[in-house]
Amino acid sequence: MNWDEVKGKWKQMKGDVKVKWGELTDDDLDQIDGHREKLIGKIQERYGKARDAAEREVDEWSTH
Repeated sequence: MNWDEVKGKWKQMKGDVKVKWGELTDDDLDQIDGHREKLIGKIQERYGKARDAAEREVDEWSTH
């Protein structure tokens, strides 16, 4: 799924994101609002991951 699709379906996908990255809060998900860069940043912040690791996780998640 490309990021235009993710952004368009963000409200429906928030549950999937919450399952994958449970430390993200509802406020985080509202702020992210389907933006790939914001999701990567929040994952880095909450999980202490390097940017490339967070990008890899997001890309793997979005293609499944």
